[in-house]
Amino acid sequence: MNPPGDDGGDNIQPVDLKAALEERYLAYALSTIMHRALPDVRDGLKPVHRRIVYAMSEMGLRPNTAFRKCAKIVGEVMGNYHPHGDQAIYDALARLAQDFSLRYPLVNGQGNFGNIDGDSPAAMRYTESKMTAVAELLLEGIGEDAVDFRDTYDESNSEPVVLPGAFPNLLANGASGIAVGMATSIPPHNAHELCDAALHLIRHPDATVEKLVEFVPGPDLPTGGIIIDSRESIIESYRTGRGGFRVRAKWEIEDLGRGGYQIVVTEIPYQVQKSRLIEKIAELLIARKLPLLDDIRDESAEDVRVVIVPKSRTVDATLLMESMFKLTELESRIPLNMNVLSMGRVPKVMALNEVLVEWLAHRKEVLVRRSRHRLAAIDRRLEILGGLLIAYLNIDEVIRIIREEDEPKQVMVERWSLTDLQVESILNMRLRNLRKLEEFEIRTEHDNLTKEKAGIEALLASDDKQWRMIEVEIQDVKKTYAKATELGRRRTQFAEAPEADLEAIQQAMIEKEPITVVISQKGWIRALKGHVADTSGLTFKEGDGPKLAFPAQTTDKLLLVTTGGKAYTLGADKLPGGRGHGEPIRIMVDMENDQDILTAFVHDASRKMIVASTAGYGFIVAESEMVANTRKGKQVMNVSMPDEAKLVVPVSGDHMAIVGENRKMLVFPLEQLPEMSRGKGVRLQRYKDGGISDIKCFLMEAGLSWEDSAGRAFNRSKDELLEWMGDRAAAGRTVPKGFPRSGKFAG
Repeated sequence: MNPPGDDGGDNIQPVDLKAALEERYLAYALSTIMHRALPDVRDGLKPVHRRIVYAMSEMGLRPNTAFRKCAKIVGEVMGNYHPHGDQAIYDALARLAQDFSLRYPLVNGQGNFGNIDGDSPAAMRYTESKMTAVAELLLEGIGEDAVDFRDTYDESNSEPVVLPGAFPNLLANGASGIAVGMATSIPPHNAHELCDAALHLIRHPDATVEKLVEFVPGPDLPTGGIIIDSRESIIESYRTGRGGFRVRAKWEIEDLGRGGYQIVVTEIPYQVQKSRLIEKIAELLIARKLPLLDDIRDESAEDVRVVIVPKSRTVDATLLMESMFKLTELESRIPLNMNVLSMGRVPKVMALNEVLVEWLAHRKEVLVRRSRHRLAAIDRRLEILGGLLIAYLNIDEVIRIIREEDEPKQVMVERWSLTDLQVESILNMRLRNLRKLEEFEIRTEHDNLTKEKAGIEALLASDDKQWRMIEVEIQDVKKTYAKATELGRRRTQFAEAPEADLEAIQQAMIEKEPITVVISQKGWIRALKGHVADTSGLTFKEGDGPKLAFPAQTTDKLLLVTTGGKAYTLGADKLPGGRGHGEPIRIMVDMENDQDILTAFVHDASRKMIVASTAGYGFIVAESEMVANTRKGKQVMNVSMPDEAKLVVPVSGDHMAIVGENRKMLVFPLEQLPEMSRGKGVRLQRYKDGGISDIKCFLMEAGLSWEDSAGRAFNRSKDELLEWMGDRAAAGRTVPKGFPRSGKFAG
């Protein structure tokens, strides 16, 4: 809305809401990206951190000076450079001082700056700080026109657009931030390794990421830990600038004597709060999700020491830790998203080599700017020295002119062709400098500066000399933060995760308890506690009744086979409890509506089954082939209506007997039956009418046995079975005398 005009109207102008929102949101997004969330690739700092470091430099808080209250620093930053809340600035300042957050802290803090348990720093009025040597390196040359400056928010002062950055800070300390529509996440690295990679890039500018990973094998996190990613995965992350690293806690076994032991965790993954981690493990322990674990204790002092007590001395330590890595933050994924401001302007996801190349290009620009600044200072000084030398050679005349002339400046300019600067220097000279020795000192300084000027001019003229100078600077940083030093030593190690049996880990995460699985005719399932022998007293929904009941353990897998020939897998620990009627199986797995449950049993990977359809087709399938990893299940037997899967019988012995609904029985060797993982199968027995009734596997030497409805046992030996012996797919002969009327081998 514009101010009212002379015509008396209110002068309102309509604005398209969509266009206005787009324009204003874009301005906000750009502001967030450029001035808040993303670090600059050159100095690795976001604006708030850059302003904190620069303000501390302006306050003279060098590593060798006294500490100053953080409240004073925050006030200075807020008043002069960063128009945001004091708490936000103090949080950023405190993080720069935390040795568990930054690999190379930029602030040396005195007082409580928080801890790895997630406790907050003390209030800023209690804490004190000053810069570290790393921050001093980042600022090196700031007063020598090394970088551009811009006006501060109120235009009363100026601040650097970027710091000179003599330290590879972006990768060494990492960064994380969320902007609008983009985020960044860079873990810390080892400065020694980064310097090696940068030196290699100077000599071989086209070096590949694969080559650089030989120098920088992966992140080096302040809290240590072990990275368990493969080299190929790490290279891929650095090549694309996106990826992640799996970091595990470092642990060791402490022998307690008499075969007992405990596990001690000495390093935890980066940015995991220790207190929260232990709390989470304790919750899992109470929820009985970690049956191999007995107790967890935090015995940490200055260092990390978390004690994990196994359930018993027979528990496998690796298995216990693998189950904990799976369920807790003892294994954590550190994301990599190298989204940074390239040249301080363009947000871009960069590869490892691109980040280092841009840092080196910045170092070269800083070197050239500082050299030119020094050259200008030398030229100015040489001009002054030239004037002073003329004054010493004509000292009596100079004194006379100053004493007698009304305009000594003008006279001197005309007499010796001096510049304005030279005359001013002569006129401002102190009397004590008129001693004879001064002339000699001026000549010496003049010669030294002339020599230095020639050196700088040669440096500015030669690309090779500039890179050699940068090499020397990087070598110095490398020597200061070498792996041999306490601050520079590599903290994060690399290892391959032990090849643990996934099945065993899965089992280790479930408490082993006996249960009885009950399935109703309408497909409801439940698990009763303990092995219940008599299930006749169980209640079911109206119109429903018992179908199956069998004992199992909570660590077992259950296989369900449907009339449609599909197999489904359920974890026994996931079944609903025995109170009530349980839950319908159909909500646990994706079963077709026109199919019913044929049977269910405890999975045994070493076992094989015969699956048969009503039409008399069948084959042998290994149980391990029937396991399904999804809710959709696994098609084992191909059947089409009206045919359906009818029997699932465990394979044993060397022969099988099959009985049809026409009460004809056929016996043939099991070797005639093919083993498949899926299919329709082969014909087992030929029928004119009706279908299959029952199958039994047996050992011919022991004979074929069955029970009638009255519970009497019958057995037919090899010789007595001769008339029913035949080949697969024959019609068979009428069942022997005494065979049950039900057509089943078990009455």
